[in-house]
Amino acid sequence: MPNTRIDTPFDDGICQACKNFDTRTKVDWDDRLEELRATCDRHRSSDGSWDCILPVSGGKDSHAMVYWVKEVMKMNPLLITAGDPFTKTKAGLRNYYNLGEAFNCDQLLGTVSPDAARRLIRAGFEEFLDPLRFIEQVLNTIPFKIGSKLGISLSFKGESPFVYGASATEEKSALERILRRTTGFGIDYWVKRGAKKEELNWIAPLTREELEKLKPEVYYLSYFVPWSSVSNREIAKRYGFVDLAHEWKREGCMEDFEQIDSVAYLTHLWLKYPKFGFQRTSDIAARRIREGALSREEAKESILARDPNLDQLALKDFVDFLGYTTKDFWGIVDRFWNPEIFEKDGITWKMKVHRFPYD
Repeated sequence: MPNTRIDTPFDDGICQACKNFDTRTKVDWDDRLEELRATCDRHRSSDGSWDCILPVSGGKDSHAMVYWVKEVMKMNPLLITAGDPFTKTKAGLRNYYNLGEAFNCDQLLGTVSPDAARRLIRAGFEEFLDPLRFIEQVLNTIPFKIGSKLGISLSFKGESPFVYGASATEEKSALERILRRTTGFGIDYWVKRGAKKEELNWIAPLTREELEKLKPEVYYLSYFVPWSSVSNREIAKRYGFVDLAHEWKREGCMEDFEQIDSVAYLTHLWLKYPKFGFQRTSDIAARRIREGALSREEAKESILARDPNLDQLALKDFVDFLGYTTKDFWGIVDRFWNPEIFEKDGITWKMKVHRFPYD
């Protein structure tokens, strides 16, 4: 993991994520599971009504979340999805509908007007090289909005920042962090970038009165169960999750079961590369090493071969939806290459530093 990763401190060459992972052996996971059960018992409905909200996409982590909450804890969750506007993969669509079918859950899909999404995605992309800033704000706000209307105060998220080393302290509650994210970019922020107020209902934060009435509780499931993308995949496969193995071999990816719902979303993930010198392959490889599923040498080989590569199908879906040409796209990206990491060679940028300088 390179030290350009945001909010990830290093100590003698060891990143915070690895240090955090090592604390798992000291956790009594049986006690944590009982703590989760006690939390659920406080909110469990007696009449069959929804008693919690799970924000899901349909991926392998979503399947694992529903497994723990519905199958193990015996809750009756309402599954809520904030859809992005890009083309969906066949596997992504199948997995989304499989959640409701496999676990017998009600689902609610919230989407933003495609025209509004297009303009605000373009704004985030052109100003910050962060196209899904608005969609991610919707993702964080939807559970509060729906919960407030339905009187459901309990919701869960998957993994906490602790899992990825963005915090040295393990958090159980996600409430404070989510509230910061729902208010970090206010209505006026997006109006200045071309939105109309009537297009921003999904991200309008709850009032103080609404929050006091709802008394929301939001918890990270990774606090209660040992979070692992590999084990989550195994849970998901038992309940019908499918990967991209027979649909799409993605450039720049070392696996076929992470972030597989939308085609263009892969472009969003790749956009870290010009700014920070790494992208999704580095993220996944680091996780696999921590989990004992990959050697460091295998990870390095995969990173060097794949990290620079942007999948062309993902790029086409991205530019087609937003109304760019490929030339437009690269012209915008050109402004964001980090000169401390890259240098221009003709019309392309190449890494001028060694990706693994200590080897």
